[in-house]
Amino acid sequence: MLTLPNILTLSRIFAVPILVFLLWSPSWFEYALAFVLYCLMGITDYFDGYLARANATVSRLGVFLDPIADKIMVAAVIVMLIFTRRAGGEPVIHGIHVIAALIILLREITVSGLREFLAGLQVSIPVSQLAKWKTTFQLVSLGALILGGALQEWVWVHDVGLISLWLAALLTLVTGWDYLRVGLKHMD
Repeated sequence: MLTLPNILTLSRIFAVPILVFLLWSPSWFEYALAFVLYCLMGITDYFDGYLARANATVSRLGVFLDPIADKIMVAAVIVMLIFTRRAGGEPVIHGIHVIAALIILLREITVSGLREFLAGLQVSIPVSQLAKWKTTFQLVSLGALILGGALQEWVWVHDVGLISLWLAALLTLVTGWDYLRVGLKHMD
């Protein structure tokens, strides 16, 4: 069912290759375009859910695709920022900060698998308020790291991105453990 919310969700998925292309070997201009696209993807993420709920058009397709679109976008951006180099030659996410990025990626994969397993048992795990904060820090982090590529003379933008990345990683550990505890109760 191609409702407007589902079209918005699909647009996020189709935008990921463009975002990856922009981050492949970026100058300040490609970083700026990537930041604008990333923000548009975030806006569509908000509006697809809002419109689906407001118009009572929540669909199974939307429930299925929305978290996938989010995870694809986050994973693609993290991978690209680990390999994309800043003007000074170091990757955007470098050194020990890669650990924070990996924590986020591993949690996303684990929670996706856990949700799929529990769906087969007809058990749902509601999104906690802490998980919403995790997502906020994660999205702010990646946005700041992309923007930091366009505004490299403003080092604080990149620093905000790295600090937010660590905050997201810490909340990722807490919320991941919470979801895992619930899931373990339903395993043999």
